[in-house]
Amino acid sequence: MKKRLLFLLIAALMSSGCGSMLPSAKQTTVSPWKSFEDAKSAFDKITPYTTNADEMRALGFDPFTSPNIRILTYLDIMNKFLPNPSIKMEDLDEGIQACIAAKANCRAYEFLPKIVRSKRYGNVLLDLFNFRRKTKESGWRFQALVVLIDNTVVYKLSGGEPIINQERDTKNPLGPLQNAGDLLSGAVRPDL
Repeated sequence: MKKRLLFLLIAALMSSGCGSMLPSAKQTTVSPWKSFEDAKSAFDKITPYTTNADEMRALGFDPFTSPNIRILTYLDIMNKFLPNPSIKMEDLDEGIQACIAAKANCRAYEFLPKIVRSKRYGNVLLDLFNFRRKTKESGWRFQALVVLIDNTVVYKLSGGEPIINQERDTKNPLGPLQNAGDLLSGAVRPDL
């Protein structure tokens, strides 16, 4: 009787797809903004050659009170905007040129707030044994760069993904053995 009950339980799990038993994750980069629109709206209030550092702080762009804001030096800006010799200094925006010329008086803030949720769904047993994994990802990502010379904004740039809605369906015909070749090749590889 116990074997029959176990068989019925396994059959029910295989046919139902119990998505609630599968893992899910939420990745949040803490910031003052709760949505892409909030971050973009605050960013749009920044005006080059007008907005100062105090006004930026009031909008939530302060690396010393808001988490997850990266401070860049003029050397970081050079690496970002002049990655190879084919890009000339005169091709850059005036604010970036002024930043590089100002050297130590220039700094930039890089903002990367996001909220991304990842949820696996589908058949629990197929997922558990790595035969088939279905994942849905949703949320938003905002990225912004603000360049200041002394205390005045001279350049700003934004981008990102206002709406993330992706699905991934991974099929492994060999299930848990699919990547066994990688494990074996590492085990028999002689030390160099």
